[in-house]
Amino acid sequence: FVTNCGADRDAMELERELVQLVREKIGPVASFKHALEVIRLPKTRTGKVLRGTVQKIADGTDYQIPAAIDDPVILDEIAAALSARKLIGSLI
Repeated sequence: FVTNCGADRDAMELERELVQLVREKIGPVASFKHALEVIRLPKTRTGKVLRGTVQKIADGTDYQIPAAIDDPVILDEIAAALSARKLIGSLI
């Protein structure tokens, strides 16, 4: 996931550029294929990104909304971004 910090760029162009950059710097062994642009990332009230919850959403498995989440609506935004690209359950 990539947050757009005011940049005026096409999301697909940004994704292609990021995938290419990772392949150049790390190599093809890093199987980085998708970069989804989202407005914000789900975080706890202390600022930690909820990576495990995002992974469960991407995998299409059940998840519980953590009690310490700052704004639960963000999880719906993440799910919508994945659904729009038909990636839920296919990121292996």
